[in-house]
Amino acid sequence: MSRPIAIVTAFLSATAFVSTATSAQAYTAYVTNEKDNTVSVIDTDKLQVIKTVKVGQRPRGIVMTNDGKWVIICTSDDNDVKIYDAKTMEYVKTLPSGPDPELLTLHPDGRRLYIANEDDNLVTVVDIITSKVITEIPVGVEPEGMGMSPDGKVLVNTSETTNMAHFIDTTKHETFDNVLVDSRPRVARFNAAQTQLWVSSEVGGTVTVINPADRKIITKISFEIPGITKEAIQPVGIQITKDDKIAFVALGPANRVAVIDTKTFKVLKYILVGQRVWHMAFTPDYKYLLTTNGASNDVSVIDVASEKAFKSIKVGRYPWGVAISPH
Repeated sequence: MSRPIAIVTAFLSATAFVSTATSAQAYTAYVTNEKDNTVSVIDTDKLQVIKTVKVGQRPRGIVMTNDGKWVIICTSDDNDVKIYDAKTMEYVKTLPSGPDPELLTLHPDGRRLYIANEDDNLVTVVDIITSKVITEIPVGVEPEGMGMSPDGKVLVNTSETTNMAHFIDTTKHETFDNVLVDSRPRVARFNAAQTQLWVSSEVGGTVTVINPADRKIITKISFEIPGITKEAIQPVGIQITKDDKIAFVALGPANRVAVIDTKTFKVLKYILVGQRVWHMAFTPDYKYLLTTNGASNDVSVIDVASEKAFKSIKVGRYPWGVAISPH
């Protein structure tokens, strides 16, 4: 083989390798647009919307099945939960949910879906394979947040009006403890080690960190941003890095994401994102953190390593929830 041909062949082989490596890291994000009744589908490699799909009325909470085949969406004004094929976004079926479903979470077993029913003060448990309701669990007034422990033994539901985090045994489907937090709790999130549970309080303006073992409050985190009023700082979405070292908290109308050291509970910095940042999701490789910004109708992309927002992706009106394919 002559040298020029060998060089070209080597170049093409290297290019093919790079292309394959890059595509292997490409995930798909699904964003619910509350006012458009749509889902924006985002390619996280190209960082652009590749499809917009009509779904049910007022889509909010969204999760994916463990195998990445289905997208499960709370269509709140339809009073049900709808399932779509993740690849084609074609409708698969509807699950019963109770009235006004808002947030939901899937058990690690891949079958049991837990749904917060805001109007009925219940958590509804549904088998996604049989589409049957397994049980309903009474909780506080206006249930919202749904935090599942990594081992699947405990579900924590937050009630916005009762201002509590309800600890639920997922075997007995019974509440075994309640912890009072600040006003209007929204999201509950366990760390990977299950040594901390983080609960955001939108109106209270704080995040309460609880020890799941004894349900005692470890600390409360508050936020101060120069030039931003206390009333505008409204914590909602929470995500914690895989190594449990850093927590990211979406601060609503403050248009910032707080970066917090999970050992000292100190706020390290604030990342400026879009307007009214609400929910967030990591890509499975923890390279990016995507945030939904309801008032600016976009998704901000944060580089996790540098803790900087570097991209804004326009989506539909009032983006609310986000889920990202597991592979």
